[in-house]
Amino acid sequence: MALALARRDLFRGRFVRPAKVHGLRPPHALSEDRFAELCDGCAACAPACPEKVIRLDADRRPVLRFEHGECTFCTACLEACPTGALAAEGARPWTVKAEITGKCLTVGGVACRTCGDACPVSAIKFTPLADGRWLPVVRDEICTGCGACVAPCPVEAVAVIEPSQSGGNA
Repeated sequence: MALALARRDLFRGRFVRPAKVHGLRPPHALSEDRFAELCDGCAACAPACPEKVIRLDADRRPVLRFEHGECTFCTACLEACPTGALAAEGARPWTVKAEITGKCLTVGGVACRTCGDACPVSAIKFTPLADGRWLPVVRDEICTGCGACVAPCPVEAVAVIEPSQSGGNA
């Protein structure tokens, strides 16, 4: 069964409907099983987010999209959630961290420090190499996983992921 394409998909050059989008749940989300059980897709959390980083996946459940900004951990989404899927008590720990991928401009010898400049807690340091390049390194002990470094990157080389998904820094 073919899915109908939206007009915006055609304007964006997408000729195949994308699969369900899954991503990071907002801070204060319960474990994924419990979250899926409680979240009814009401979407109250998305408009409550002052930073506009909460978007809805294909199931109308909240995911973070750091290409739109950063999470300030303000708890507005938590306060707006009527079902308890986002909760102050019993939520899984926020362990996500930024990761710099191999697409980073500095790997190719282009000087860029955009991610480090955008980081509000200075969690990205630049390590000098013998050939004159300065490679960004995320200091996990400082990184809050806020995503401030994602949107400014000109080549989409920064991602915020769970540590178990990490493949290492560039």
